[in-house]
Amino acid sequence: MILFPAIDLKDGQCVRLKLGDMDQATVFNDNPGAQAKAFEVQGFEWLHVVDLNGAFAGESVNGAAVDAILASTRNPVQLGGGIRTLDHIETWLSKGIARVILGTVAVRDPDLVKAACRKFPGKVAVGIDAKGGHVAVEGWAETSELTAVDLARQFEDAGVSAIIYTDIDRDGVLKGLNIPSTLELARSVSIPVIASGGLASIDDIHRLLEPDCAILEGAISGRALYDGRLDPKEAMDLILNARRKAS
Repeated sequence: MILFPAIDLKDGQCVRLKLGDMDQATVFNDNPGAQAKAFEVQGFEWLHVVDLNGAFAGESVNGAAVDAILASTRNPVQLGGGIRTLDHIETWLSKGIARVILGTVAVRDPDLVKAACRKFPGKVAVGIDAKGGHVAVEGWAETSELTAVDLARQFEDAGVSAIIYTDIDRDGVLKGLNIPSTLELARSVSIPVIASGGLASIDDIHRLLEPDCAILEGAISGRALYDGRLDPKEAMDLILNARRKAS
């Protein structure tokens, strides 16, 4: 199980939103590079970054902040938000992004996702953000008719490296992960699934380490890490001990 600390970028700062609302943003750090380095020092092995402005604009907006992050950490970085074309993808991968996350374009143009997977094998993930079980797009501003499972199944044999599944109704409000819905999705496809939205405390880490969650690749944590509800050392110790026991 991989625990991905999250950096959400709005106007060049590290923020957390409440329920995906850009007007309900709390700034936690105005130095994204320093935040990325801090997560590395705390023992995390990956970094999850979202360009929030880019998700709404349909193009990268916080590029300078992402560049600062890449320059500050040795950890692999997965990036989402406003990545809508093959050129966008190629640009970010050439800069050192380990994996791009395609969200809105996965709904609007699934063939582009499949083409990206062929061109950049192992480097493309799909972000599925759901509200009431239905997929939201354009920075969560619109809800489609598609269900999360229906969308995921479109990419079953495409070569997608992971699906990041976010329950918008829980994002940023520390209610705990929606494990039942996440597991339902994970059981519906063979693509590795990462849980996101609502991780609140060490109890969520314990839950993720139970046998039924072994099919998940990991989970993303944001606000709980920033406000101290989740202790990084305690969380990583639990995960590493579980790995040792399983090996």
